[in-house]
Amino acid sequence: MGILSRLLGTRSPRSVAGQVFLLQVALVVLLVTGAVVAQVLQSQRADSAEAKRRSIAVAQTFAHSPGILSALRAPEPSKVLQPLTEAGRQSAGVDFIVVMDTHGIRYTHPQPDRIGKRFVGQIEPSLAGRVYTESVHGPLGHEVQATVPVRGSEGTVVALVSAGLKVKTITSHMERQLPLILGAGAAGLAAATAGTALVSRRLRRQTHNLGPSEMTRMYEHHDAVLHSVREGLLIVSADGRLLLANDEAVRLLDLPPDAEGSPVTELTGLPRGIRELLTSGRTATDEVHLAGERLLAVNQRPTARDGGCPDGTVVALRDSTELRALSGRAEMARERLKLLYDAGLGIGDSLDVTRTAEELTQIAVPRFADYVTVDLVDAVLQGEEPMGAGTGLRRTAVKGIREDHPFYDVGSLIDFVPSTPHARGMGTGRSELVPDLAAATGLHLQDAEQMRMIEARGIHSMISVPIQARGIMLGVAAFWRCRKPEPFDEEELYLAEELVARAALSIDNARRFTHEHTLAVALQRSLLPRALPEQSALEVAFRYLPAQSGVSGDWFDVIPLPGGRVALVVGDVVGHGLHAAATMGRLRTAVHNFSTLDLPPDELLSRLDDLVGRIDQDESDADRDSGVIGATCLYAVYNPVERRCTMARAGHLAPALVGPDGDVTFADVPAGLPLGLGGMPYQTVELDLAEGTRLVLYTDGLIEDRSRDLGVGMDMLREALARHRDRSPDEHCQAVVEELLPERPKDDVAVLIARTLATPADRVADWDVPCDPAAVAGMRAAAARKLDEWGLSELSFGMELVLSELITNAIRHGSPPIHVRLLFDRTVICEVSDGSSTSPHLRYATTTEEGGRGLFLVSQVADHWGTRYTPQGKVIWAEQAVPTHTAPPAQRAGPPTQRKPGHSVHEADVQTAW
Repeated sequence: MGILSRLLGTRSPRSVAGQVFLLQVALVVLLVTGAVVAQVLQSQRADSAEAKRRSIAVAQTFAHSPGILSALRAPEPSKVLQPLTEAGRQSAGVDFIVVMDTHGIRYTHPQPDRIGKRFVGQIEPSLAGRVYTESVHGPLGHEVQATVPVRGSEGTVVALVSAGLKVKTITSHMERQLPLILGAGAAGLAAATAGTALVSRRLRRQTHNLGPSEMTRMYEHHDAVLHSVREGLLIVSADGRLLLANDEAVRLLDLPPDAEGSPVTELTGLPRGIRELLTSGRTATDEVHLAGERLLAVNQRPTARDGGCPDGTVVALRDSTELRALSGRAEMARERLKLLYDAGLGIGDSLDVTRTAEELTQIAVPRFADYVTVDLVDAVLQGEEPMGAGTGLRRTAVKGIREDHPFYDVGSLIDFVPSTPHARGMGTGRSELVPDLAAATGLHLQDAEQMRMIEARGIHSMISVPIQARGIMLGVAAFWRCRKPEPFDEEELYLAEELVARAALSIDNARRFTHEHTLAVALQRSLLPRALPEQSALEVAFRYLPAQSGVSGDWFDVIPLPGGRVALVVGDVVGHGLHAAATMGRLRTAVHNFSTLDLPPDELLSRLDDLVGRIDQDESDADRDSGVIGATCLYAVYNPVERRCTMARAGHLAPALVGPDGDVTFADVPAGLPLGLGGMPYQTVELDLAEGTRLVLYTDGLIEDRSRDLGVGMDMLREALARHRDRSPDEHCQAVVEELLPERPKDDVAVLIARTLATPADRVADWDVPCDPAAVAGMRAAAARKLDEWGLSELSFGMELVLSELITNAIRHGSPPIHVRLLFDRTVICEVSDGSSTSPHLRYATTTEEGGRGLFLVSQVADHWGTRYTPQGKVIWAEQAVPTHTAPPAQRAGPPTQRKPGHSVHEADVQTAW
């Protein structure tokens, strides 16, 4: 088109020359198009007829060719016919010749893989004896084919022959004729262009490419547009004269009627900024200038040098006053939506009532208000549901643009008078807008001095919104303004209500969580030991830290056992909440009950496993979601006399051992299955511990965390235990917890550190007893001497009575070996062991019975007695309290056990009975 334009000398298609040229081009293109279409249609009809004729001729020729019937009767017709059809296809100029049986199964095809497959097309007309032509989509593509019958000697149709051509082959003949037609059209177009060029030169000189009517219409449109648009237009010459100003520019700039033609510098009333811009000639895009009370957006561009205009600038003026106001309102709406969005994300993440109230103030200041106060009912802060609507509120959160705010401090209890917006909102549930605090009588009646302080800070307007959720009044939020001179309006009241509504749901959720958490923590604390029992085998310290997100099922215990032994227990119930805490309490009680039977650790865990299985089954039958998910436990028994620790664990973490030299190891105790799974026995491990060894029992919350795996946590525990080994158990425990735990642990943590003590050899006395009743007297005498040595002579009579009964029963009803041991601990303990597992029972003997009173007398003399079983037999033990004036062993701390009141027993009343 650029070459044509230079030939024609035209600049616009609307010129006369351009219109003549376009008309000639249209005629030539129309003629060429008609010729092409006619040629295409004629060629299609001729080629289609020729294709059908040729296909029929080839098919009939091949169908009547001699030898085709004999080939069809051959054992393999395809081997005979395929070469013949291929030779015939090439010589006849068709794309395919297909021979098929009367079922349409091909004997031949140009593509050998199609032989034996069904023919694509209609065969029924040909089977009826007719020649049939059709157009199909076959294996070679879009095809035109003819099908003829092959008749046998009796005139019946014995086979079919189809020949045809691809449509692509037919159209190729037509396409070879198109270049000739298009070439003729191009030649005609070139001739028309040359003729038009001669005419256009003369028209251009006479009309400047426009006719008279077009010139008139152009000027009419120019005036209409120039004076009708709501945008001011100016044209300024290069020497600074105003060449053109439309009506809108005159109105916006208040120009005089004779402004056109005057220098810009001499125009009166023209704003200084716009004058400087017009005289500078620089390019400007949407520069904002003030013209009176209007805000004008100004655009300035230089005039085109080749556009027929002299050098200068074109200026466009647009009144953006209303647009700026609308834009300001839209920006304000956007900011408010962003505020509500941020409130939805930033309020209520902590499930803490106070923190949620503080989050509301942080969101609102300074984006919505200058100061915000939140007052809540005391019951809400404690997790309780408010009862009734009172006016006494607790100041929970205050935030402002200045730290030294003039409001009541956080924690203050405020009793609002009924005339204040706060009290009215608590009573009616409706928000209130106070546009002028100076006229708020109720607030001045509440505290006139404070209101003077508030007004002295420039605070002049307030919105009071009650905080309510599920129809329950939780408190009041107040928004105060001082920086903006205008008061809060109704739209801002609605925004404040929306903010508080979102915060109210979070505060109520936090209140309910606090209530449930308080209940769970109270339950858990009631189920955990509040103090460690007095015992002399271990120096024990513990730490228990509940999870910040809720209570769990971790527990620990220190249980004194007969013979001065102590059991240490640590367990963990999977899960959180009331159910886990209640399950923990049941398991802890079960461990206490089983420990009174003095069972070995493995047997105790087996019974505990059966109990958990029954609990799980019972609760699963009632509620499928409330069964025990899992529990672990570690049970260890330490004997200070033998300095031996026996332990077993059910899926719990292995305990750590800190030797006297500071070496830290983890006890090799078989893990066993967690409680409740059943089916596998637990294994017991016995460890000989040196005095001063520290046993460290803990739950997984101490070493497991999302940021580290179990192996890393155990290595950190090993390092912490080794680093603080010289401290007391209590200091050691605190140091480990501080070093390993984050500020807010996600799981409960129980840590128990016990330093082993040893019973001094001079506090233990033991004897082997021959299986002879005569040996009883000698044992009573030996025991009396040992009590005298310990300064416990006043216990001799009772201890001799107990020994006499227990030894006599062991000789008569037990089996050797028989052994006696006395221990001086917080109590005096007498133990008689034999090789029999027969258990004695306490019973009441009638007046006519000669036996049966021995154990009754033992129970009256001793404070406690009982039986425990060993792999070698059993041990019957009895304890007597140490008199208060007798000092206990030096390493034992705590007051001695008081002897219980009982009957006075004379030696003559003793009778041996089993």
